[in-house]
Amino acid sequence: MSLSLYYALPALGSYAMLSIFFLRWPHLLHTPRAPTFRVRLAAHRGGSGELLESTMEAMENSMAQHSDLLELDCQLTRDKVVVVSHDENLYRQSGLNRDVGSLDFEDLPLYKEELEVYFSPGHFAHGSDRRMVRLEDLFQRFPRTPMSVEIKGNNEELICEIADLVRRYDRNEITIWASESRSVMKKCKAANPEMPLSFTISRGFWVLLSYYLGLLPFIPIPEKFFFCFLPNIINRYQCGADLRKMLHCLGSPWRRARIFPAPQLPSEITPPRSFKDSGSYPAFMNTKGTVNTLKFCANVEF
Repeated sequence: MSLSLYYALPALGSYAMLSIFFLRWPHLLHTPRAPTFRVRLAAHRGGSGELLESTMEAMENSMAQHSDLLELDCQLTRDKVVVVSHDENLYRQSGLNRDVGSLDFEDLPLYKEELEVYFSPGHFAHGSDRRMVRLEDLFQRFPRTPMSVEIKGNNEELICEIADLVRRYDRNEITIWASESRSVMKKCKAANPEMPLSFTISRGFWVLLSYYLGLLPFIPIPEKFFFCFLPNIINRYQCGADLRKMLHCLGSPWRRARIFPAPQLPSEITPPRSFKDSGSYPAFMNTKGTVNTLKFCANVEF
């Protein structure tokens, strides 16, 4: 045996044993934090499967069905009003080919009378309320309801406006920063560091890789929420097989959140096998007490 192997093999063995040990008993390294709130049912785009997405009517309906969290996307109008809208361009939602940022709030068009449910092609949502809503209106209407606010683009003005609104309505602990971009999330954290963070795509992959490399017990995790889609959602679109497999792995079975309408979950939807069977990964994160995971799935019973 060469000298390098003589030292490397014991070191590698010791590292593997320590990693397995702390994956099973993470409280020896980390003090669990009690969550400010727990989420069992979340309304994607405010409840887009039953009524028109991101409208007050949809969110009222979501709350009537005991939703624990409203998942929102925000844009900024020309007169600096934060509105709840998934798209920057209004064509899909209203038929008007203009960006939200090119119009004042009072000039925003009504939603179409029906909108196709994004995760259920061929299914359409209807509603009597077709008006776009301000984020401030939601803070006033649901003052203690947790909300996730996703920033779609790299808009620092929007980030600052949202941070100020959250402070004004004393919602620092119950309003979650969300973004797919790590650079945008850094700006969100700088604008209001008291708001909890969710995982970006790159950070989600990094945590998954850290788990398989045995590094997870030893790295800090500042995020408190992990939003991911179950494979039945991803498979509806033209994703590559490798991407579907990776996102399948990311769908951890700790806690389930549903896209409305969802009085019952379809029987064929089951937690992904990757983490469920091993048990170590969800057990570690639960015991560590740092991350609440929401898995989004579509109910086909419209």
